[in-house]
Amino acid sequence: MPGENLTRIEAQERRDVIDTQSYEVALDLTKGAEVFGSRSVVRFTATPESFTFIDLIAREVREISLNGEQLDPEEVFADSRITLTNLQAENVLVVDADCMYTNTGEGLHRFVDPVDGEVYLYTQFEVPDSRRVFAVFEQPDLKATFQFTVTAPSAWKVVSNSPTPEPILHDDKSVATWGFEPTPRISSYITALIAGPYEATFSELTSASGRVIPLGVYGRKSLWQHLDADYIFDKTREGFAYFESKFGVPYPFAKYDQLFVPEFNAGAMENAGAVTFTETYVFRSKVTDAVKERRVVTILHELAHMWFGDLVTMKWWNDLWLNESFAEWASTIATAEATEWTEAWTTFNAMEKTWAYRQDQLPSTHPIVAEINDLEDVQVNFDGITYAKGGSVLKQLAAWVGIEQFFAGVSQYFQKHSWGNTELSDLLTELEATSGRDLSSWSKKWLETAGVNTLEPVIAEDSDGTISRFAVTQTAPADYPTIRPHRLGIGFYTLHEGALVRTHYAEIDVDGDRTEVPELQGLKRPDLVLLNDNDLAYAKIRLDEKSLATAIAHLADIHDPLARSLVWGAAWDQTRDAESSASDYIDLVLGNIGRETESTTVRTTLAQLRTAATLYVAPEARQAARQKVADGLWALAEAAEPGSDSQLQFVTAFANALVTPEHAGIVGRLRSGEDTLPGLEIDADLNWQLLVGLATIGATDAATIDAALAADNTAKGAEFAAQARAALPALASKRAAWTSLVERDDAPNTIVRSAALGFVHPAGVDVLGEFVQPYFDMLLPIWESRTYQIAQYLVVGLFPTALGNVELRDATRNWLSAHNDAPPALRRLVLENLADVERALAAQSRDSED
Repeated sequence: MPGENLTRIEAQERRDVIDTQSYEVALDLTKGAEVFGSRSVVRFTATPESFTFIDLIAREVREISLNGEQLDPEEVFADSRITLTNLQAENVLVVDADCMYTNTGEGLHRFVDPVDGEVYLYTQFEVPDSRRVFAVFEQPDLKATFQFTVTAPSAWKVVSNSPTPEPILHDDKSVATWGFEPTPRISSYITALIAGPYEATFSELTSASGRVIPLGVYGRKSLWQHLDADYIFDKTREGFAYFESKFGVPYPFAKYDQLFVPEFNAGAMENAGAVTFTETYVFRSKVTDAVKERRVVTILHELAHMWFGDLVTMKWWNDLWLNESFAEWASTIATAEATEWTEAWTTFNAMEKTWAYRQDQLPSTHPIVAEINDLEDVQVNFDGITYAKGGSVLKQLAAWVGIEQFFAGVSQYFQKHSWGNTELSDLLTELEATSGRDLSSWSKKWLETAGVNTLEPVIAEDSDGTISRFAVTQTAPADYPTIRPHRLGIGFYTLHEGALVRTHYAEIDVDGDRTEVPELQGLKRPDLVLLNDNDLAYAKIRLDEKSLATAIAHLADIHDPLARSLVWGAAWDQTRDAESSASDYIDLVLGNIGRETESTTVRTTLAQLRTAATLYVAPEARQAARQKVADGLWALAEAAEPGSDSQLQFVTAFANALVTPEHAGIVGRLRSGEDTLPGLEIDADLNWQLLVGLATIGATDAATIDAALAADNTAKGAEFAAQARAALPALASKRAAWTSLVERDDAPNTIVRSAALGFVHPAGVDVLGEFVQPYFDMLLPIWESRTYQIAQYLVVGLFPTALGNVELRDATRNWLSAHNDAPPALRRLVLENLADVERALAAQSRDSED
């Protein structure tokens, strides 16, 4: 990524000199498979006689003119920048170039459908990639209007931020031009272009303003039969009604299209009025309720961004967290209150908070309000702090100031700053006005410091079991010693007719090292005391000895799914922190997960079960633990309700955990149809998951994988095939996968991601040691030669965490010591890899004590 960075100081200096008015961007998509034509006319004001630069990544620049004067591209264009000197008060810049399609999911991505040979395009610009498509001042506080003109095959559909106009056919009728109306003033990273022979269906809704808002859902032809557009429209309508009511500001854009696009890196992207989604949300096979619910949360997350991020945008990327945290919080509360997914906060606890707690205990943790010095900083900050911790903290803030006052402050914020750029202080000012609370101390402790606190009850009781004293202690890690205020629920749970039910609840404010809770004195001590009941606070919790024993014996008997999720989380935290053994955690999961009703809790817990068995158990006990887990998962699958969500999850987890030839035989017979489980359909995706499982232990071969791909020659089939080939445990197969990823650079983003996933599968751990030195040798060359997204996939995805040994720890430390001058973003990723190994070694040591 040489010559493509931008520092915050450079952006501030540029903003001091110029202000942007408008862009007219003409794109020619008829120039073949490698490049497209890009002509930009940029109007901006500037301090007279000053100088600046505009951003562009292009294969060839044919023309640059500034205020009518021709500039030589050879002299002024280098390292993704065009130097502009002798500026006038008002300026017109024209740049004519050929830019490159990508297969990395950055800029203008080009995909050829293997099913029918059709070409599909879409843009992905956040953070700094609109410059891959047109000349642009690439920073969020230089808003402008954008008018796109697109020339493309006439059979295509072309979508952008403004409503799609009628195309003008060229003489030969095979090519047409679409001239879009200018957008409102928005940031460049939320502009968009999606083009190709997409299928589409349309609807509409009436906004709170009385305007009729056109709605569209788009997808590829070969997937269209699987796209449930009516359901997507229904969730969209529910989200519109909820947000317009709560925000007090009508939807700000002219239309709302939702487009499901191939080879997408993220879950979705909040392009103004033209949201793009991963095709993972197009269900060609049966999926779990966890995935179905996640799609709804994602739909509402992106819709929330239309206000928070698009209508009002951060000045610089240090406030990226506020965009994403707000959307996480808003989408979760909207899902819980406006859709059928009423347990969304349980999902938030199981998924988002697990992510946040892990991220916040890495050496790379950072305050929610992070110091973002340049674009590489922000690229690695799309993390569990920015999304999940921030969302958790906003949930606590809303509980602290009052939910009605919170929404009222948000509404004032939108009204005051529409179409502008803001900083955190602008939002806090409005929340202080509506709530009457001083948020300066809260902000300093919660947003400007890193780390997660641990809360633990201190309980004394009289001889008759009455509580004589109750307190909550709070600790902080030594590196991040901040003690914070928490709004905290405390639940008392008692066994009654075979169920653990809540018999008392208190909500308190915790602050300081120890908080006495006198209102709980005199109550009968329950079977289980649960701190952070209702999950208002962001903190790890510990169970007292009696409560822990109750939880282990009766976790599945806890009636409330959110309370169960909190106990699951506490058990996992203690395992990760090497306070309890991984072997005990395995027993806890296998003994209780069969009765868990919340799909995301099952999904998250099964992933943690795999980590415990393959990484946290003592090395001498690992093979037995892996076999115990595989046997247990198959028993759970056989016992599950036919056709249930849990049955599907247990089968896929079993396929991913195979150890013995007997396990392979079970999977092989399921896949062939020789054996069946009642209610379980071996559809396209499950067929692949079973085959990948067989590949991990060498119970299939490349020819069988090739045959499966021939039978399912789709984009999804190609991803599964890449994962299966890379998962084959033979050294030759691993070397072939390594070559395809590291020594070649032609694989598209989703193939890179899938192959890396197969390559590091724990079942192949015996040969991964061969790749430790090659891994460290490739780090700098890969970082310097690949785009950020691909480099991240390789740096994180190829790290052989499954080794989990001292040798890997030492090799990682040695690389970091020898490369103090490596790019900070790269060092951060390697430090996070190291932290996973160090945590594994601590957990293994604890496990070996039992």
